[in-house]
Amino acid sequence: MKETDTGVMIIREAKATDIPSILDFQLKMALETEDVQLEISTLTQGVNRLFRDPTKGKYFVAVNGQEVAGCLMITYEWSDWRCGTIWWIQSVYVADKWRGKGVYTKLYDHIRELVNQDPDARGIRLYVDKRNETAQKVYSRLGMNGDHYSTFEWMKE
Repeated sequence: MKETDTGVMIIREAKATDIPSILDFQLKMALETEDVQLEISTLTQGVNRLFRDPTKGKYFVAVNGQEVAGCLMITYEWSDWRCGTIWWIQSVYVADKWRGKGVYTKLYDHIRELVNQDPDARGIRLYVDKRNETAQKVYSRLGMNGDHYSTFEWMKE
């Protein structure tokens, strides 16, 4: 994967050395967006499994110097309708001090560029908590829409 230099902010695929930041971000994101306190051992296992098995997905980070400013995770869905892969954006988090500075936009633009370069990739999807109006406005501003699908789920407890 190529890195994108966006001024002082570098967008790149995450490395194992980024795992502590990713864990911290995911704990904060779950609490902020869904009022969920994640179990750290389960989260740590989940993040590490993704790093060991790239077929599950990839993390990308926005880095300024040595500081990780934000991250997102990509997972994959096969679409028979499109005969290609949909990239799902998940686990988005931007550190407090970097919010409102275009960090997510830079991450999204990087992912969109990668999708455009991949002949198998057909598009990008994400889901957002209905209460997270701030995120919905950002996604709309970037040209995404939530008009077509609603997401339903069942999770084992």
